[in-house]
Amino acid sequence: MAAGSGPVLNGQWAGPLKVPGGQLKLIITIVPLSNGTYYAALDAPQQRISRMPAEVQVKGTDITISIEQAGSRFVGKIKPGGTVFQGTWTQPGLSAPLTLSRLEAPKNVVASKPRLTPPYREQEVMFTNHQADIRLVGTLTTPAGPGPFPAVVLLSDNGPHSRDVEQQDYRMFGSLADHLTRRGIAVLRFDDRGVGKSQGNNLTATTVDLVSDAQAAMVFLRARTLIDQRYIGLLGHGEGANVALLAAAQQQPATPAFVVSLAGYGVPGRDVIQRQQLEIMRLIGSNPAQVKAALEMNQEMIRIIRQTPNDNQARGKVAATLRFNNTDMDPHMARARAVQLTSPWSRYFLDFDPTRALPEVKCPVLLLGGSHDLQVDARQNIAPLKKGLKNAKVTTTRLAGVNHWFQPEMKDWPLVDGEQQPTFSPKTLDVVREWIFANTERPAPLPTTGGTQAEAAPKPSGQSLKKSLKSTQASR
Repeated sequence: MAAGSGPVLNGQWAGPLKVPGGQLKLIITIVPLSNGTYYAALDAPQQRISRMPAEVQVKGTDITISIEQAGSRFVGKIKPGGTVFQGTWTQPGLSAPLTLSRLEAPKNVVASKPRLTPPYREQEVMFTNHQADIRLVGTLTTPAGPGPFPAVVLLSDNGPHSRDVEQQDYRMFGSLADHLTRRGIAVLRFDDRGVGKSQGNNLTATTVDLVSDAQAAMVFLRARTLIDQRYIGLLGHGEGANVALLAAAQQQPATPAFVVSLAGYGVPGRDVIQRQQLEIMRLIGSNPAQVKAALEMNQEMIRIIRQTPNDNQARGKVAATLRFNNTDMDPHMARARAVQLTSPWSRYFLDFDPTRALPEVKCPVLLLGGSHDLQVDARQNIAPLKKGLKNAKVTTTRLAGVNHWFQPEMKDWPLVDGEQQPTFSPKTLDVVREWIFANTERPAPLPTTGGTQAEAAPKPSGQSLKKSLKSTQASR
């Protein structure tokens, strides 16, 4: 798994997997981390699988990518030039040749065309988390005009992410920041620990550790003259939503004025993992016996980890369990997976109860989930969060047709150069924007100049805003 001096693997690798009745596009994302290891994840858009954790092992030109959660593996060679992996993909009931090629830059980005200047201020910023003694780097976008503006800090889901939260041609946080800033809300998004220009180690940081990153970001914003210090909030996705809620439950050193939760967890981490395992096995076509065996193995590994506090002992037992159930698994790969499963983050997440601190949250909270989210089921997770937030003003909405990454159904994606491009759900953007303005003060718009308005949109009347929020509530 070490990212040594061999081939440069960072980037996205894609290829068609032949299956009975057709083929599936598989995409592997590989990100080098500051500690010399790789983070990897699998996407299978046609099966609605995204960011499934993977392990990468490289020995010379041999590469193995193991997706233990799906019982799948790619074993192959890195071809001369380092732009192609060629080998065999195996999963329950299937073994087939697979060629993965490095993806080029997104097709909707044309190098010959200069980047248009956005109608707002944009700058790279650095702030320090003194508690963790690390520097975090990101992008602050501020609306045009004198301000002061309400502001929001974006917090990513688990796994290392850049400030834009890139996934293939989709930039989740980049899109969200652009939309909100154009309409009068300042946005700070930053590289996760150990990613891009930020310091720290993503693999050792637990959910509660990341709270101090969010707090440091809010402290930084409070020193900015264009930011309304009364209205600095947190918007988190997945684990980031739980980080935001934990920060809201604390009074020092910084407490958000509001929280937006996009697919936040409402049940213990081990239950989330079990459900994800079930959905993944179902999607890849596993039969009932295979699903039962995978779930039993997963439960056994969780039991070992929770009952064995010594990491070395736990890793030995987990690696032995993996190899017993996967006899062809390489010992080094089994050990690498065991190390990942016993990491500080994993240990914390298995016992993490996201509802425990919720009664301490006093600020307004918006809980959003998508009906097509296979990683964090909206019906399973929103209800316990709402119940726990008994001392906060809570709005909940379940968005039809929206997946874990808050994209609408593929049929609703826009066409760019004749191809559909992933996009952030317009309905979600509307709900988030109007809810934030309903809980803050929208800055007065600047007068238009020459028929062009490059600042926040005009504030709607009280009647139209009330109507907007009423329709939002009706979609719960």
